Amino acid sequence: MSRFSRAKNIHGQTVEGRRAVLESLRAGRDIERLVMVADVELGPQLQEIVMLASESGIEVEAVSRKELDAQSQTKKNQGVIAVVPDPRYHDPEDLMMSASTDGEAPLLVMLDGIQDPHNLGAIARTADAAGAHGLIIPERRAVGITPGAVRASAGALEHVKVSRVGNLNRAIENLKEQGMLVIGLDADGDVEYSEADFTGPVVIVVGSEGKGLSRLVRENCDQIASIPMAGQLSSLNASVSAGLVLYEAFRQRRK
Repeated sequence: MSRFSRAKNIHGQTVEGRRAVLESLRAGRDIERLVMVADVELGPQLQEIVMLASESGIEVEAVSRKELDAQSQTKKNQGVIAVVPDPRYHDPEDLMMSASTDGEAPLLVMLDGIQDPHNLGAIARTADAAGAHGLIIPERRAVGITPGAVRASAGALEHVKVSRVGNLNRAIENLKEQGMLVIGLDADGDVEYSEADFTGPVVIVVGSEGKGLSRLVRENCDQIASIPMAGQLSSLNASVSAGLVLYEAFRQRRK
């Protein structure tokens, strides 16, 4: 390690867990310092973490397992925590710009009131894998980029841009003006999700864990797509629904 010292108290935002910290380093994110368990056996991931930190001149503090666990926000740190500045949010236009840079039609995911950081992290991970260009989340009554969300995303939130807006309906109207088709997901849909057209500029809107799409957001969508269900349950977990539809979009766009 580059430095063995008495740990300072951790204040503010953290990235926790080996995969999440490694992806933060690979993505070139600003990292104030790393805090690691002293005398831990360095497997491949920790070796790369230490190497990248050294190359970037990032201070690495060695502490006891007890000290690290006491300051961990997720309690699942796997022996390493990165202390980082506050989350970086982007304008929705920046997300669309990423698509035009790649020469692709924009594919965005809007989350209408998702409150579970694990759902946000899981959706971000699938969005990255399916080639989406970013997430849009509301500022109020919804989870943001928290240590738990970053860890659940397995580092995907270091690669997927996130826009945080004050009003989802206003954001939808602005996106429509720029040529985006807005497709909401709901059990009572106009079409099955496999019949919707995801090949052009599209925003996929995923409702909250309990209530689904809010009334105004639903009314502002151009189309409502449903996922057929054969069992006794009436709906799927938000991240599972998002995953199914994102991979349908991925399938259509590959043709």
